[in-house]
Amino acid sequence: MESISLPILNPLLASSGSNLCRKQRSRMMMTSSMASSLNLAVGTTSFSTVRPSRVGVVKMQAVDEDVDLKQMRDMAAAKKRWDGLLREGKVKLLTPREAGYAIQLSNKPLLDVRPSSERNKAWVKGSDWVPIFDNEDNLDAGTLSKKVTSFAMGGWWSGAPTLSFNKLFLPKVEEKFPKETELIVACQKGLRSLAACELLYNAGYQNIFWVQGGLESAEVEDLATEGSQPLKLAGIGGFSEFLGWTDQQRAQAAKEGWGYRLVFTARLFGVILAADALFLGAQQLGHYIQELRGH
Repeated sequence: MESISLPILNPLLASSGSNLCRKQRSRMMMTSSMASSLNLAVGTTSFSTVRPSRVGVVKMQAVDEDVDLKQMRDMAAAKKRWDGLLREGKVKLLTPREAGYAIQLSNKPLLDVRPSSERNKAWVKGSDWVPIFDNEDNLDAGTLSKKVTSFAMGGWWSGAPTLSFNKLFLPKVEEKFPKETELIVACQKGLRSLAACELLYNAGYQNIFWVQGGLESAEVEDLATEGSQPLKLAGIGGFSEFLGWTDQQRAQAAKEGWGYRLVFTARLFGVILAADALFLGAQQLGHYIQELRGH
């Protein structure tokens, strides 16, 4: 089966919500350019001075829309291939509970393809870990720019890390498992593991099992786990996790009761008090600076 290169799909798989971030960035850049056009228009009566800026805005918007459209087409093509793998039985489907039975009763290995930011929080006991995407740790200018953009466009809230395709994914899997191995593949939500299944099938693995819905959909009794957090909470982060405002934490709160909710309610009040203290401190500093200038 012919497949497109996974690094092309990297922005789609490596960070959920990347299309939304890109559209928001496009709107911000377009707004900035339009503001520049207005400033030029105020200072001159020449129409030709404003026109190039508008053309630049149109071109910028068209480029971003072309990128979004291309990524949507790539994602649609990938989903069609993945659906075909499942429909034709080339990749078998397992629920998390069925995966747990297969691990316990048949001693099938589970390949965890999540990034280290999720794996380090919780993992299936005895599983093997080879990430298909992992945290981008380089400190070059391009990577730092991506990290800053990701943080500014919602990463501070969701905690989503900047990820890159792991070029050693296939070689490392081939080191661990022969091609005839009955291999269960899982990620947090089920999308990246499908991409991994396609890579493995194209590399010659014929007995691949995909965990539908990812490890996040597993109940406590489905899989034996290790780590500091439940599997369901391994994929969350950022300020939303701190405040307990994620869907996973709301579901957890419904099970745990008021004690669980009170922890995050106290954190919210703490944030409000801290913000209020900073505001009052800034006011006092402003008054102090004014007094110094007055003297």
